[in-house]
Amino acid sequence: MAIICQASSGQGRRQALEAAAVVAIGSLLPRAAAAKGYVPAKDQQDGYSFIYPFGWQEVSVTGQDVVYKDIIEPLESASVAVAATDKATVEDYGALGEVAKTFSEGVLTPKGQPVKVLGVNRRAGENGRIYFEFEFASKAPNYIRHALSTVTVANGKLYTLTTGANEKRWDKVKTDLSAIIKSFNVDDVVRT
Repeated sequence: MAIICQASSGQGRRQALEAAAVVAIGSLLPRAAAAKGYVPAKDQQDGYSFIYPFGWQEVSVTGQDVVYKDIIEPLESASVAVAATDKATVEDYGALGEVAKTFSEGVLTPKGQPVKVLGVNRRAGENGRIYFEFEFASKAPNYIRHALSTVTVANGKLYTLTTGANEKRWDKVKTDLSAIIKSFNVDDVVRT
């Protein structure tokens, strides 16, 4: 497939590249996601996939399986952590509210930062796997980070995807961040 993309006088190079990327990945994503400018991320070894906004770049962060960030707004990011577990399902960690509180206060934010859980949701994935989703805000010394997270268990591992932004930009990016969370899927990995 050849993609021809020209920037008109009112369109910048970035918009032209975004349009080309949307066309190129359109066959990999549902039409709604591709139309909005998302890029698929898939880790076949660990069995997870999700989408993130076009323009974000992958960065290396110790302790995370993968991290994508907006290069202009670095608090806007999505990260996946994968850890071994002896639990069979995410529900084995406790009730949804308890898990949201434990993860947001003790795992996903630095010690000493005040955290408030703003909402919780239980979702069944395409294969029936249960995902706990929650929204929270954590107060750092000079900003508030508004975040969304989803956790699930599969393949003897605990999977955590977290995305967020500065509270000041939340209203502008919450749709994109919600799309990231809703797109997170973990498949059973067959080891040979």
